[in-house]
Amino acid sequence: MPSPTTIRRLAVLLLCGALLLPAGPSWSREAGVPGPVHAGNTFGWYPTAWRDEFVGPLTSVWDKRGSGTVKTKNGMLTLRARGRSVSATLGTAGHDTGRWEIRWKSKQYAAGKAPYTVRTELVPAGDRDQYCGAHNIALESYTHGHSRAKFYIHNLPNVAFKASKGPTYAGYGGDHWHTFAVEVTPEHISWFVDAHVISTERRPEAYSGVPLTVRFTLKAVPGKAMNRASMQMDWLRYWTLAKPNDKSIDAPAPTMGTFTKACPPPA
Repeated sequence: MPSPTTIRRLAVLLLCGALLLPAGPSWSREAGVPGPVHAGNTFGWYPTAWRDEFVGPLTSVWDKRGSGTVKTKNGMLTLRARGRSVSATLGTAGHDTGRWEIRWKSKQYAAGKAPYTVRTELVPAGDRDQYCGAHNIALESYTHGHSRAKFYIHNLPNVAFKASKGPTYAGYGGDHWHTFAVEVTPEHISWFVDAHVISTERRPEAYSGVPLTVRFTLKAVPGKAMNRASMQMDWLRYWTLAKPNDKSIDAPAPTMGTFTKACPPPA
């Protein structure tokens, strides 16, 4: 029979081995959680030109609209909606080019009713005409219950460029962190999900040249009873184009189509 000392040594070896072995499905599901690695540092955009880490009370630079709660909580900008749309728009002068990135998660708290769409867009800044969304660029547009996040560019007079992406490690609607970014230049517009470039648009029809700012929205379906939902942003960052990308932004082009909701400018 092994001595007590031998038994203790065997127990220590077994414990160390267990710590080194891969864990079960729950561990594996979270293994790829985007942390400090995101497009900003993966592609070498630093230093930031502007950032909001959402620490402390929400500042007056954010314009809150709609029916719901918009506030900072535990270092996150938190939007909660009950039945109607709610949004928060960054009230800055905006930029016609640059790189914007967020660290984001969303959760639905009920089922059986219509799902919210969780959307982050670049929209015309200040009092510029919105043209019914015809100058918007989506960092992400995700409807709860779906498996893919959508991305788009809308431009006058009525063009749309669309792409989509499944999650890189876990679903978008399960309260899992993801990072979304978009790079806007006069020559191309690229989307990034969890530090990977997923689509690049190079057609000149995509670039508007309009100064853009960030808008977060929990979008309800008009006239429908909605499931309760929230979206939370750990941070928002903006970089100029001063530094070239450290890695290639080559990626499949989105699909070009028509944006039927555009309100064209007067003739």
